[in-house]
Amino acid sequence: MADVLPLVEARLRMALGEPDARAAVTFLGTDRIEVLRFREDDVLRYATLGMSAQPMTDPTAVVADPVRGPRIELVLSVRAGSADTDKVLRPLAVLAASPQVEGVVVAPGASLDVGEPLWPGAPFTSVLVAEPGGLVEDLELDAPLDPVRFLPLLPMTPNEAAWKRVHGAQALQERWLSQGTDLRDPARRSVPLE
Repeated sequence: MADVLPLVEARLRMALGEPDARAAVTFLGTDRIEVLRFREDDVLRYATLGMSAQPMTDPTAVVADPVRGPRIELVLSVRAGSADTDKVLRPLAVLAASPQVEGVVVAPGASLDVGEPLWPGAPFTSVLVAEPGGLVEDLELDAPLDPVRFLPLLPMTPNEAAWKRVHGAQALQERWLSQGTDLRDPARRSVPLE
């Protein structure tokens, strides 16, 4: 069976251009996770590479299927210049390793929390996993492998994360949209939630 990571990196390069930086993190008992940084004008995009090497499996399954199951990579977009967002590399790698470490299946609508600011001074400790298909198209793999989906991450303030737990991901996204929230602003304040 072919290694999917070269195909994943090729898809990222096709959609986002050449990465201008990359870092790798390996956690005990996990596969290596890389984070690639892409620059487009004033926007930095950080994409994981390595999360899709193995399919995610249902934590309640008795035996993990080594072939079938969802495969994803994460993509975070922020405006450059007003924060040291390159420090997000380790928190992103932690999130990308969570299916291997914690046995979670990451899907659109989920909240992922790192328990600390995503970068120094960031008002965000968690992200909302958004729907795929906008920035990087799904990567179809040979059957019986599931396609690799590239899921955007939307940073959430603690208040937004708490509100999302009560009202749901769709309601929070509608609130952001109605308020004209710039979700790429690394220093933005919480959207009004009353």
